[in-house]
Amino acid sequence: MKTTDISGIRKNYSKHKLDENEVNKNPVLQFELWLDDALACKIDEPTAMTLATSDKNGKPSARIVLLKGVNEKGFVFYTNYSSRKGREIKQNPLAALVFHWKELERQVRIEGYVEKIPEKNSEVYFSSRPLASRISAIVSPQSKIIHGRDFLDKLFIEYKNKSKNKIEKPANWGGYVLIPDYFEFWQGRKNRLHDRLCYKRLRKGWKINRLAP
Repeated sequence: MKTTDISGIRKNYSKHKLDENEVNKNPVLQFELWLDDALACKIDEPTAMTLATSDKNGKPSARIVLLKGVNEKGFVFYTNYSSRKGREIKQNPLAALVFHWKELERQVRIEGYVEKIPEKNSEVYFSSRPLASRISAIVSPQSKIIHGRDFLDKLFIEYKNKSKNKIEKPANWGGYVLIPDYFEFWQGRKNRLHDRLCYKRLRKGWKINRLAP
């Protein structure tokens, strides 16, 4: 089998720059500015983010989830508490996020501590989801081995028929918030001399440093 040589693939970046004298001193507000840019550019799935977690032994895993809220406390997402990520967060609440907006030649890395959001907040969000999404959250034994697609489809149809559209949030599903203590904003630049600015949380405020690319 012939493997395509990918060693020479590269792109030169030149759309924007990132200056520590011009960014917002609050990284959450700076993130929101960049997210607004991504939304304005109609980037496909602008709220998609890589969530990296690890178990009690430090074995990592990562997957794409959707950001569902951001504020001064942190970054909110929802999942099944019994899923692999849910189990790992319970064992080790330290986690990281990565946003990649390739159309803007930008990346944001965020590290912090994860905790569950209030149950009431999870219930409000769950009730706002489409009916099919709510049913799927209930019937899917997320991250467990199943014997074929038909198994899921059967569970979905059976639950839909018996529920009569009266669906409440299951106890094993809800939201988390990643409370950040570190941000890194990356802006692609020419000749691989990219701009990298990091924010580290201090007792009062944030300290901004430039990192070598």
